[in-house]
Amino acid sequence: MTKTQFHLANPISSKIARLLLLALVALAMTQMGQAFANPNYAGIVVDAKTGKTLYSSSADSYRYPASLTKMMTLYLMFEAIEQGRMTKGTRIRISSKAAAEPPSKLGLSVGSTITAEQAILALVTKSANDISTAVAEHLGGSEAEFARQMTQKAHALGMTKTTFKNAHGLPNTAQKTTARDMARLGIALREHFPNDYKYFSTRSFRFGKATYGNHNRLLGVVKGVDGIKTGYTRASGFNLVSSVDTNGRQIVAVVMGGKTGASRNAQMQKLIGEYLNKASRRGPGNLVAKSTSPYFIALPEIGPVPKVRDFSELRVALAYSTQPKKNEFPVPVAKPVIGKAALIDQLNQQRAAVVPVSRPQSAVVVAEIQQETAIGEGDVDEIVTSSTSSPSGWVVQIGATPDRAEAESLLQEAKSKTGGLISDAQPFTVVTNQNGEQLHRARFAGFDGKSEAWSACKQLKQKGYGCWATEQ
Repeated sequence: MTKTQFHLANPISSKIARLLLLALVALAMTQMGQAFANPNYAGIVVDAKTGKTLYSSSADSYRYPASLTKMMTLYLMFEAIEQGRMTKGTRIRISSKAAAEPPSKLGLSVGSTITAEQAILALVTKSANDISTAVAEHLGGSEAEFARQMTQKAHALGMTKTTFKNAHGLPNTAQKTTARDMARLGIALREHFPNDYKYFSTRSFRFGKATYGNHNRLLGVVKGVDGIKTGYTRASGFNLVSSVDTNGRQIVAVVMGGKTGASRNAQMQKLIGEYLNKASRRGPGNLVAKSTSPYFIALPEIGPVPKVRDFSELRVALAYSTQPKKNEFPVPVAKPVIGKAALIDQLNQQRAAVVPVSRPQSAVVVAEIQQETAIGEGDVDEIVTSSTSSPSGWVVQIGATPDRAEAESLLQEAKSKTGGLISDAQPFTVVTNQNGEQLHRARFAGFDGKSEAWSACKQLKQKGYGCWATEQ
């Protein structure tokens, strides 16, 4: 019998081994359980294909984002690159303010420069505060102005409970967010910048003579994890946003307020293990608004939807979310409604009154919604058709404004400045009427499918317009 076999067979050694194993399991469970005993804890798991909330704990309570802030800094960098306001080779200068930021930092001297791509990698891996400030000053002129733009962008994306005061996440009592808002931002980064999103899976970054490892220790450890960001300050605790993409399922999970990095990671692994298999392999995607136009105005929260009397001209529910339901991720922008059950569900949650808009040489979406009782299955046709004069298929929206003339002017301006696919597109406006107030949506129709609509959006964004595409 070998020495190893003896230890395996020895009853005393086996008992000790079992006790050690039980102790390790108890320790791991204690670490994971700390999340629930910790009053600062908040967490959420969202199905990134359907928007369904699979798990939620204090997900709408205010928390400090810490370095999760840099997710928005990176979002605005990616957008600037896509719009041509910056290239990955653009040199970013280090100011005295940037150089003076406390660690974590690269420690570059005043007047030195770094490329935009190096800055992206430094933010993703090292979470460098000095680089965050330099980026903010480069794109916003000042960090305060950039923080204002960050907040504006957050609200345009539906992150209504988020306020940014700086680009790095260092302590500021006015800089707050929620786990739900951070999940939305994680989804937006993947949806809006699929090519640049790969930076979040970077394991290490070499700059000069130093190599910086990614603070996200789950990369390469937990199957399917491909980012996104860690964060820590004494006030925030240990934060982590993780994106998981494997076996046709996608989730974004958020853990905030962890007492230690180890307990935070353990809680994240627990959430991934428990909820990944509950995510759907199917879903419409495109869960977060692509519009960040100054014309974008979020609709106010609304009550139950009235009954729809006539569906003859309704092709898609132009719907905005109400307060999030228990198992639902709020989507505060128009999106296609697929299937009979989904249409019933959306219309019972929302009130969307669409009225005709007189517009020369352009089609008008017309859908009357009368105030009666809630919708039932018998009120919805299996196949919902649209009128022959209404735009159908893929459309793009570039803004929404209380004034119809302003919406029409926006469309005309975009068409004259952009050209390309927009030159042959069909402009039209859609009006929503809520509580006596009207909002005019500025849209283009006439695209030959998703690819052409998305290409049109790209052309519009390059000209400085906010844009998102949807099918109706």
